[in-house]
Amino acid sequence: MKDINLDNGMFTVGFKHYNAIDSTRTYRIHNGFNNQYINRPIPISIWYPATIEKKTDSLIVLDYLKVLKEEEEWKNLPDEFLLDWFPYLWNTPENKLHLMENVSAFFNAKFLKGKFPVIVYAPSYQASSIENFAMFEYLASNGFVVISSPSRGTETRYLEGGTTKDMETQSRDVEFLLKEINKYENIDVERIALMGFSFGGLSNAITVMKNQRIKALVSLDGTERYNYSVLEKSAYFNLDNFNVPYIHFAQKEIPKEVLISDKISANVNYEYILFDSLRYSTIYSYRFHDLTHSYFSTFGVLFTNRDKRQDKSDDKIMASYKLLSEHTLNFLAMTLKNQKTGTEFIENSIKENGFSETLVSKKSKPAEIREFNYQDFIDLALNQGYQDLISLFQKTTVIHPKLELKEGMLNTLGLRLSFNPKTAQQGVNVFLLALHLYPKSANLYDSLGEAYFYNNDYKSAINSYKKSLELNPSNQNAIDRLKQLRK
Repeated sequence: MKDINLDNGMFTVGFKHYNAIDSTRTYRIHNGFNNQYINRPIPISIWYPATIEKKTDSLIVLDYLKVLKEEEEWKNLPDEFLLDWFPYLWNTPENKLHLMENVSAFFNAKFLKGKFPVIVYAPSYQASSIENFAMFEYLASNGFVVISSPSRGTETRYLEGGTTKDMETQSRDVEFLLKEINKYENIDVERIALMGFSFGGLSNAITVMKNQRIKALVSLDGTERYNYSVLEKSAYFNLDNFNVPYIHFAQKEIPKEVLISDKISANVNYEYILFDSLRYSTIYSYRFHDLTHSYFSTFGVLFTNRDKRQDKSDDKIMASYKLLSEHTLNFLAMTLKNQKTGTEFIENSIKENGFSETLVSKKSKPAEIREFNYQDFIDLALNQGYQDLISLFQKTTVIHPKLELKEGMLNTLGLRLSFNPKTAQQGVNVFLLALHLYPKSANLYDSLGEAYFYNNDYKSAINSYKKSLELNPSNQNAIDRLKQLRK
């Protein structure tokens, strides 16, 4: 589309849309005018690097709006009513022309061979999976897969009002997509980012706290910035689990007259509790001074009625949306592809990238270094096959002197490994480390005896049980085992 003028990358873009079913939840078609419940439908849209095997025409904007009709549960609505039917579309001569414009994607094109990182997208409040199609095409043309499903309520397509329940419902739909991507051999499931607009940003924030597979988070004016209380009420709320690179793009400051007339809290302009509260996530926060909230989506840029009280000109809106897309691409290139150019772009100041701070401003906060703990040490031990653990511990405590390995946790790990014939020797190694740290523990010697016993090393088992009895003569398990072994 010439008005937005995104400079697409080297890849042809494919687009698929289909319906999946979540049989674990029920749903009611609101426009069905009955109380019949069905399995929850999950409409899925996916953009991806593709190859065209035969000459075909690209989609037009109207093709995307047909997806919108389906997701709005008005599939049979005549196309001529589209711009009049939905409140976020606007029937103007310019918008009618937009409907017939070509886009970059080709319907059902063949997936290009290779493994591509994926972005799972959560739309804004009650919005369609395709609300940001221009940005999705742009990302796919640069070697990413984007997958999205609509924002729907718990029982029908209508949400309750931006509640914690609504957020967790959308988060669960995002998790459905996280499962869905495993069906695609061309998606690299080790390189996953979440992206969301408005309410979708809030839902993604809680998803990151639940799922440690996520590598990065993009928020397009996400309401987690000023609806922190909705996030905080979730049973899954855990700031320590929010530990991935995070970029938030915020709208321009809303004029005082608009705040008053529209009864909007002034907090929207300055509150950002999540930014201040996160400790283990590197955060980048940008404010786009030519974009109001609606224009963080393709739909808003193309179809939303302009607010004369605060909106900039169409040219400025289009230019800023393009800049927003470029920032998003560079952040994803940095976090999912480890590209130097993306890293330099994001780490640079606004001026270093050649832009004016009257157009966009930036602040950032580095992640705190989390204290090295038991699980971190176990990860190191696992990586070296639980070999030379005493040496590993000594080297690690030089760097992390506060590291504490508790006796009970080592005992449990040792037993778990020992009872598996394939890892029995690893279990013995864990107990040898534990006894190096707790040499007077009768319980650890008893457990080491069990490890040797199940590894058929009866001589070593006898010695361990005897040592346990020296430390605790009333250890009945050691007494019984020794009787058993002497027979």
